[in-house]
Amino acid sequence: MEHVELKDKIPPHNLDAEQAVLGALLLDWDAMSDVATKLSPDRFYSFQNQVVYEGLSSLNRQNIRGDILTLKDELTKTGKLEQAGGAAYIASLTETVPTSANISFYVDIVKECAIRRDMIRLSADIKALAFDESKETKFLLEEIEKRIFNLADHSSTSNVWTMQQVIPSTISIIDMRYKNNADLTGIPSGIARLDTMTNGFQNSELIIIGARPSIGKTAFALSMMQTIAVEKHIPCGFFSLEMSYQSIGQRLLSQVARIPGGKIRSGTLSLADFKKLQDGASLCYQAPLYICDTPNMQLLELRSMARRMKANYDVKVIFIDYIGLISTDDPKAKVFESVSEISKSLKALARELNIPIIALCQVARDAEGHEPNLAQLRGSGSIEQDADVVLFLHRDRLDKTDDTTVQEAKCIVAKQRNGACGNVDMIYFPSLTRFENKVNGEGE
Repeated sequence: MEHVELKDKIPPHNLDAEQAVLGALLLDWDAMSDVATKLSPDRFYSFQNQVVYEGLSSLNRQNIRGDILTLKDELTKTGKLEQAGGAAYIASLTETVPTSANISFYVDIVKECAIRRDMIRLSADIKALAFDESKETKFLLEEIEKRIFNLADHSSTSNVWTMQQVIPSTISIIDMRYKNNADLTGIPSGIARLDTMTNGFQNSELIIIGARPSIGKTAFALSMMQTIAVEKHIPCGFFSLEMSYQSIGQRLLSQVARIPGGKIRSGTLSLADFKKLQDGASLCYQAPLYICDTPNMQLLELRSMARRMKANYDVKVIFIDYIGLISTDDPKAKVFESVSEISKSLKALARELNIPIIALCQVARDAEGHEPNLAQLRGSGSIEQDADVVLFLHRDRLDKTDDTTVQEAKCIVAKQRNGACGNVDMIYFPSLTRFENKVNGEGE
């Protein structure tokens, strides 16, 4: 009985609110530029109201001021006046609302009803997917989760932005940056020269960090995460596909407390070390750093977990260590095909979540002893194509028994879609597996 009642129910809608929006626009055309960013025609339940709003949107794109006469003329030219309810219905819209003062309230009601209708449609789609036995459950869950996140994002309308809308908002952003010229617009790396070049890692960007094996990709990532999560308290997600969360915690604590990792692993700690360790642990304990250490993680699982990190912890940046350990759905796929799928998917994920995604990557072995370059990114040229920023780490190899020598290193900005390229000098501390700024030839 309950199912029958639900099936027969009319989808959520509010015709009075829809008419109030249309009437308010006819009374106050200046409100159209704001409403256009919030509502698309399909958000209206009534077909004739959809047609009316499409007519108003068309006038807006043509820079024609909307009123009863211009709207009737536009609908007549497009042959849609009858579909819109005729001239009498157009004229009656202004009588439904005395003023445009509450138009934002009416818009919110229309949006709310539209989202609920979307939820009803999605629930039906989920039910149909659940009955599809040709697909594995894990793929169905990925698809369902993706649709739910897309639905949550649907409240913001995609638009074609006019220059009349672009320029004022652009000037506002520039003015804000001028007033806060010491602040980065993106996520800081902690390496001053690199932050100056990039202005921080920007939302929706895919950042690739490449290096030869054992050069310090993970160490560089952890150095940045210390700045981001421990010092700046910016929520940060970290996918460690090679090392356990305990190992990551140990290395991070070594960096923060400035105690050599060898002493922590061997337990040869002094009383002074214990005090530093206690202080470092307190700082790390409060850090909004969220670690997932599933080995050989599948791409779809990684995407799903990244969405959860964003939803549950509001992470502002995600690190992935490293691309080569991500598994794709097709185990028989060639390496370049898998890597291409991964890089494109990570770029799409960065845009979907609107955060920077920083992925570590190995370079080809022929880079041994030389500065790596874009041609040596392992697996696929699509990494270079999909990435907004490509960084390479370079330093000379040390004797593995020597962890006391402070070493010069560099970060090579090999590609930056929206900025300059060049080299950034750094200092590497092997005992701490940490990269720092180079200041007058020494680390900070």
